Amino acid sequence: MWIAVFLAPALAVGCGGPPHPQAPVAQAQALDKPAPPTPLAKEKAVLGDDQTWKPDWDKIIEDALPPDLLSPKVAKDVKAFCPRFNSLAVADKRAYWAYFFQALSGAEAGLRSTADVRHSEPGAAVVDRVSHRVIRSEGLLQLAFEDADRYGCEFDWAEDRTLSEHDPQKTILQPKNNLLCGVKILTNQLIDQGKPLLSQSSYWSTLRPGWPGYDTFLKQMTNAPTACRQMQLRRLSASAAIPGGTTEAAANSVPNSR
Repeated sequence: MWIAVFLAPALAVGCGGPPHPQAPVAQAQALDKPAPPTPLAKEKAVLGDDQTWKPDWDKIIEDALPPDLLSPKVAKDVKAFCPRFNSLAVADKRAYWAYFFQALSGAEAGLRSTADVRHSEPGAAVVDRVSHRVIRSEGLLQLAFEDADRYGCEFDWAEDRTLSEHDPQKTILQPKNNLLCGVKILTNQLIDQGKPLLSQSSYWSTLRPGWPGYDTFLKQMTNAPTACRQMQLRRLSASAAIPGGTTEAAANSVPNSR
């Protein structure tokens, strides 16, 4: 009896297992947090439009985020939409980026995973270096086949060329491939090149101030996760309780944008 009692803890230590094996699982689950719907997603829900953002896509983005996009390196870039980014828990930072890509997809493709636009206007009608045809913007984030070479995205032109234009089986239209590519492109812009999020040289024209679609993107960013603007809400309540607080309250109730 004494031997059995002695061996039980010895075996646990010898196997190298943690005393609470479920703890890492719980921690991993805590890193996944659903993002709120954008204004467009809300509208589509009311209309019963099923060509809209899917909750599973939040997880695809959150799981793909590199550490740099969760670090203080990007705080300045996201300040306009998430002033509290640096002080957020990792789960909230991941949820912010999931919301960002949902807003970007709303501005770029109307949240339609099979959206396909052929650019024929002067200056935009260039030849895709992979498909060797006039470039098209495709999928949730309106990407191109040449992005496979530029950013290492999982697009297969040899396979997709045999499928119809809006076939959801096309590798470039599959939400996971499209969104993972978007994360790579954004990481390249913000981290590798050190360019601002909102820039005239951004990959996406909807992130270029003054360009068509930019105002649409700003509108889609107006329902960013509550954690991003919690401080503003507290200030709003405080200003309402003191004389002359109306101006501050009004300022804090409007999302900052650039």
